Amino acid sequence: MAELSHYKYRGARACVLMHEQFMQDFLDLWWAAKSAEIKLPQTEDPDYQSLDHLLVHVFRAGRGYMTWMCEKLGLPDPDINVAPSVEEVEEVCDEYLDHLLEKWREPLSKVSEEEMNAVHKSRWGVDMAVESMMEHAVMHPLRHSFQLEELLSEQAPDYLE
Repeated sequence: MAELSHYKYRGARACVLMHEQFMQDFLDLWWAAKSAEIKLPQTEDPDYQSLDHLLVHVFRAGRGYMTWMCEKLGLPDPDINVAPSVEEVEEVCDEYLDHLLEKWREPLSKVSEEEMNAVHKSRWGVDMAVESMMEHAVMHPLRHSFQLEELLSEQAPDYLE
């Protein structure tokens, strides 16, 4: 994991580091769920049609959070590749996660606490401070990790031992 000791605002640094850890934890659980052939509950939500759809959703969101923050803060585009397709995600997920996390490390390094408190309209229409969006981004993979842990404990309890 990166150290990121050069961050102007340590709250942003902490969120970047937590996001990195929780994204890696999610991918580890995703692999366990994939190996155990875990089935997601039936839903009409296209992001939950399969484990591969869920992984694309988590990657796409990770990219979207950072591009939104950079846009609202007037920072350069972080140049994060578009998330892989459902058909290719299993094959490229480890490399894509490395890319995503690398691209998350620098954009907010020079942003002040005051700038992080600026409120903007989210892509889903809710007013959010940049720091709140960042915290939302940190929690997103953690929430899905929780979901996978519960499914593993129900469908394949031996995988969690």
